[in-house]
Amino acid sequence: MYHVLGGSLSPLSGRGPEQLRIKSLIERLKGGTVEEIIIATNPTAEGEATAVYLSKLLKTAGCARYAHWVGIPVGADLEYADEVTMLKALEGRRDL
Repeated sequence: MYHVLGGSLSPLSGRGPEQLRIKSLIERLKGGTVEEIIIATNPTAEGEATAVYLSKLLKTAGCARYAHWVGIPVGADLEYADEVTMLKALEGRRDL
């Protein structure tokens, strides 16, 4: 399963946690059946900030394991990544 946040944190653009679908993600996790969460954000300052923010939330929510994808070039956009790049990013995920 996957969950789309609808963007990344960007205080300069007026986009905070309230503008993203973070509450619904936390609600989905309350069932306790999720074994791993893979955070896939664009490799930008906003994407990294969003990943760090989510990792802190997931830790307090009691999520057992979560990881961030790596392997997509900094400055690239997930929208343009091909299947091989996505596979390599998944294989290269690291715990936060």
